[in-house]
Amino acid sequence: MDHSKDALTMPLPTRAGLDAVPAYRQGRSAPAGASKLSSNESPHPPLPSVVAAVRDRLDGIHRYPDMSAAALRERLADRYGVDPSEVTVGAGSVEIAAQLIHAVAGDGDEVVFAWRSFEAYPSLVRIAGATPVPVPLDADHGHDLDAMLAAITPRTRLIFVCNPNNPTGTVVGADELERFVAAVPHDVLVVIDEAYVHFDRTESRGAGIELFRRHPHVAVLHTFSKAYGLAGLRIGYAIAPAAVAENQRKVAVPFGVTDLAQTAALASLDAEDELATRIDEVVVQRDRLHAVLVAAGWPAVRSQANFVWVPSADRTAELEHLLQEGGVIARAFAGEGIRISSGSVEDIDRVEAALAGAARERGAAARVEVGA
Repeated sequence: MDHSKDALTMPLPTRAGLDAVPAYRQGRSAPAGASKLSSNESPHPPLPSVVAAVRDRLDGIHRYPDMSAAALRERLADRYGVDPSEVTVGAGSVEIAAQLIHAVAGDGDEVVFAWRSFEAYPSLVRIAGATPVPVPLDADHGHDLDAMLAAITPRTRLIFVCNPNNPTGTVVGADELERFVAAVPHDVLVVIDEAYVHFDRTESRGAGIELFRRHPHVAVLHTFSKAYGLAGLRIGYAIAPAAVAENQRKVAVPFGVTDLAQTAALASLDAEDELATRIDEVVVQRDRLHAVLVAAGWPAVRSQANFVWVPSADRTAELEHLLQEGGVIARAFAGEGIRISSGSVEDIDRVEAALAGAARERGAAARVEVGA
């Protein structure tokens, strides 16, 4: 083996194409006393019953988890009236999305999605060796379904419809989504990403499962991270055609979903009435957050998720600074806008105070200028 200086300083091998893959950017953490509204997390601590169920399993963490997550898959299959073979699990919705991409797409294939939408889509597509095809949102910050249909080519293998959309919170209605799915060729998988569906108060809520029942080329993605408050345990699931689900299991990370995560998911399904009250509280604060932003003169978009999007464009840095000065950490997309997660009453109080303080400063400055 050559241990010469020249050999030791030779560059390590790297995979071609990864320079085009941006690393996923986690929402910024918040200093003590500030409100972390950057990651769409639940503002509520875990339910005591869920904590107790997880604690009872701690003595078994020296054992591997059930890689098939049989108990959870059977529970979900019974809940939705599908076959367990059509249910797959993964370490959060990100891994489930990656599974679906790897299950159907590879080198030379294309994956279509709206943009801006879930930040991980383009990276996951490139990692799979496929080509991302982003389609701009419409003027109302929603999916432009006609443009997405027009973007389909013979190389298209998968289309993501994030519904409600992250980060804009807009929803594709049930009827228009039905027409879209019906128009997509059956050799293209349509993935309805419903990570935020529990916060949707429109009539189209939960349309993905019904589309799965009626169309052979639809998969639905859900997560326990948001409404169920299990973001730190990483568990999500998909309901997909059996052949797609089988391929998902082939590309999934072995033992990627821990026993503790599976236990917490089952316990959360047992506590859905209690969780529903918490979800309603998040929705109330989301709508209040929207009203606060509009009253302060910011162009907030009406949301059906657990966050509010502000398309602040070239004022994005200004708004981010105002919030940060007021003890609020949000998710800024430079030059485009800011996504502010719904939080507790105290969190939204802090947002309101930050924006009101800025308005008072502007008013004082204007009075001084007039007086001069």
